[in-house]
Amino acid sequence: MDPRKINEDLTVSPQITLADVAQIAALGYKSLICNRPDDEDPGQLSFDEVAAAAKSAGLEVRHQPVASGMVLDEDGSAFQDLMAELPKPVFAYCRSGTRCTILWSLSQSGQKPVNEILEAAGRAGYNMAGIAHRLEE
Repeated sequence: MDPRKINEDLTVSPQITLADVAQIAALGYKSLICNRPDDEDPGQLSFDEVAAAAKSAGLEVRHQPVASGMVLDEDGSAFQDLMAELPKPVFAYCRSGTRCTILWSLSQSGQKPVNEILEAAGRAGYNMAGIAHRLEE
């Protein structure tokens, strides 16, 4: 597991394992979001497998599957809705963590200055300069 903290409410990560789910709960996270479609890669855990482990660990869990390279502004709005409804802090994962960070960045569009969004993503190791034009101040 390679957790990368975006802010106090959100940490993102590349693909997790079933063993990671218990550790995520032990670290104090309250919710888990999966942004990977099932069967994106061979051998990838299904959302149902992760959801069962998350529920057993006492985590709220949601599935917002978004295809890599196909993140729409509407997906950012849906991510914002999930963040508003879920207990914090939230742990989100995808293949590399980039998709989760794009979704968070889009969800902050119009709410935070673009430079703050880019800096938060950058501190976590994600360069969002490629979507800066999609982020409104």
